[in-house]
Amino acid sequence: MNSAKKKNVFAVCDTEMEYAYNFMEYLNQKKNIPFEVHAFTSPEVLADFARNNEIEILLISDKAMREEIRTLPIHQIVILSEGVHSPTLDQYPAVYKYQSSDAVIREVMACYGAKSGDDPMLTLIPKKEMRVIGIYSPVGRTQKTSFALTLGQILSRDRAVLYLNMESHSGFEQLLECKYDKGLSDILYYARQENKNIIYKMRSMIQSMQNLDYLPPAASPMDIQTASYEEWIWLFEEIEKNSNYEVLILDIGDGVAQLYQILDHCSELYIPVRSDVVSMAKVTQFESLLKTWDFQSVLAKMRKIHVPFHTTNRTGKAYFEELVWSELGDFVRQLLRG
Repeated sequence: MNSAKKKNVFAVCDTEMEYAYNFMEYLNQKKNIPFEVHAFTSPEVLADFARNNEIEILLISDKAMREEIRTLPIHQIVILSEGVHSPTLDQYPAVYKYQSSDAVIREVMACYGAKSGDDPMLTLIPKKEMRVIGIYSPVGRTQKTSFALTLGQILSRDRAVLYLNMESHSGFEQLLECKYDKGLSDILYYARQENKNIIYKMRSMIQSMQNLDYLPPAASPMDIQTASYEEWIWLFEEIEKNSNYEVLILDIGDGVAQLYQILDHCSELYIPVRSDVVSMAKVTQFESLLKTWDFQSVLAKMRKIHVPFHTTNRTGKAYFEELVWSELGDFVRQLLRG
């Protein structure tokens, strides 16, 4: 008999059939959502289902809401609003329907986290060991970040992958032509407090690129430079224990405190390098210091790679999405097969 615990239910109810089922399909593609997703276009069918099945989250359009549904044992109800809805629904949090699915999910998870308080989701998530892939280089202009994002997008087709940029200057807002309200700076603040609600808070900030999840990078280099090794490790362990990410990709910059200890924490380590004299001298110094400071374990897991240069006229999110089908994407696929 299979005794595996069933996932909690995330139900979507909207009388607009196309929206309900498209949203369900979108959620099912998200490998980091630890819920069993059900879509309903009839509030009556939803009510019948809820009498025999526990619903953790219900996202329901204002038009589908019924008095009967208010009395059902649903942990969190969130109204899917078209902008203006009946004041009788004001007791429930609401999210705007006509925005990106990513944005809807972030807002729903923020509502869920606020109500759940410190109640961990450990019971929702099967235990597993998370791969921590570090990408670092003592050499500049190696396409380190492009490689990390290509690797992440390719791995995320089959696994739940989270990318963290740990550079002092990521340039993401400029590269992706967007503005982030919250991100890694806020998460590091919560890590400093060892806030047990940190995974809920993080879920409300997560963005997606193809199927790769990423946390908006730090707003200021000081946030990276002042974060301690202990805070980073606490954050990584919380992600492993309380999320279902199978792979954590760390794009590591020189501004990180106790850099060699962070590299040693990684289970796998890619080091993009270049072949010119100055670059090779920097790599030699890096390896020499690892030996001097007794970090042979880092040397043992290092894999030096020469990343092919990627040129394109694309900008914004299209640049990173194009990477998967470029020469760099072919390089990563070959690397993973090897």
